[in-house]
Amino acid sequence: MKVKKIPMRTCVITHEKLEKKDLLRVVRDNEGNVFVDDTSKANGRGAYLKKDKEVIELARKNKALEHHLEVKIDDTIYDELLKRL
Repeated sequence: MKVKKIPMRTCVITHEKLEKKDLLRVVRDNEGNVFVDDTSKANGRGAYLKKDKEVIELARKNKALEHHLEVKIDDTIYDELLKRL
């Protein structure tokens, strides 16, 4: 029996390699819109954050998502991430 491959991604804050299901994905599409991707399949540049309140607050503080997505991130994105924990 074949073993199913588990997709692994890296958190942009902690640099831990985790399963996709343990991470939240934030995406910037071609028009520059930023949103939280529930499906993890949306087109655009994505960044992953560990599902942890401290990690999300640290990302807000040091603006890591702005650096990775190369666009200004509104505080509503961080609030939405915190709601999804």
